[in-house]
Amino acid sequence: MSGAVNVAVIGVGYLGRIHAKIYHEIPEANLVAVVDTDRDVLTQVAGQYGCAAFLDIDALLAGGPRVDAVSVVVPTSLHLPVSRPFLERGIHMLLEKPVAPTVGESESVVELAREHGAILQVGHLERFNAGVMKLAELATDPRFIEVHRLGEFVGRATDVDVVTDLMIHDIDIVLSLVPAKLVSVSATGTPVITDHADIANARLEFDNGAVANVTASRVSRNRFRRIRVFAKEHYLGLNFTDQQLEEVRPGEIDPKTGYPSLIERRIEVVPQLPLNAELAHFLDCVQHGRRPLVAGEDGLTAVRVADLVKEKISDSMRSKS
Repeated sequence: MSGAVNVAVIGVGYLGRIHAKIYHEIPEANLVAVVDTDRDVLTQVAGQYGCAAFLDIDALLAGGPRVDAVSVVVPTSLHLPVSRPFLERGIHMLLEKPVAPTVGESESVVELAREHGAILQVGHLERFNAGVMKLAELATDPRFIEVHRLGEFVGRATDVDVVTDLMIHDIDIVLSLVPAKLVSVSATGTPVITDHADIANARLEFDNGAVANVTASRVSRNRFRRIRVFAKEHYLGLNFTDQQLEEVRPGEIDPKTGYPSLIERRIEVVPQLPLNAELAHFLDCVQHGRRPLVAGEDGLTAVRVADLVKEKISDSMRSKS
């Protein structure tokens, strides 16, 4: 495909508005339409960015401008019904994470994209964090990974548990870093404010001996997001927020102890706005027919593992009742 991609944003709440703003600003995209059930919000966003506005997707598809690609930014429960008519027409899609609320629905979304030749990218935003991208480049053969994603309760996504809300980001990252088959999942968690698990911990074990310990909380007093990767010859630590990476590796042998000293260094990473990078990558994939960094199959795998984690948490909660 040559030239700018005609894009529509489906759902222009908080995050969808940002999608619309970025598409409006970058030359690779031509924002042609926005869709939302809130007439006031829809009118405001369409007026701000000079594009067509539709209250439902049927109206867009029936009488709207040509659409090459869409960003779908609606509640997770609506992902399958909203995605279907676009994917059936071969319209390329950036679908916010997770793919769908269940494994079965997620499989349906991925199969629709495959059947109709549509590029499907799943919005696992952290993969476009500059620090994460550098970490993936340097973290060869991880043996142990530890991730913490902690934040304050903000009153959003309370219809889902913390695994679907937050932990799935880190499940996806761990799966991308470890080139081996997942063989064991154990997990525990508990509700604190909502009726769902608000704090959770999972242990993922792989057939090459690698282990990942992942913790997520949406009821912490302070925001803390960090990943540590331990390999045979070095340790890598990343702060997700500032996108800065540090490395510790053995140096010269210390004649006094007979063991190598430890050398610490800060690895230069140029921060980038992850959502801008994610949307630019999506457009590039559409223009050149490339497989996205986080394709539908990757998002589906993350949903399957998250589902296993939630099952283990449910088992743990039942055993304590």
